[in-house]
Amino acid sequence: MTKLGLYLAQKSVNKSEVARKTGLSKARMNELTLNEKSHLRAEEMYLIALAIDVKPGDLLEALYGGMELKK
Repeated sequence: MTKLGLYLAQKSVNKSEVARKTGLSKARMNELTLNEKSHLRAEEMYLIALAIDVKPGDLLEALYGGMELKK
């Protein structure tokens, strides 16, 4: 499961409902939440944040907040 998948599961979010609200297909939602090799596009993340009623910046922080610059 991806970080997005874990985040949505923790929030008890219905992926089908998110797909309907965002216009993303159910297959794309499954790919984004189950396939580690999938790449979440900024537009998709923004729409998902709006659909689950969180600030897009908060979702960005939750998914990628642990990243660091190379030294």
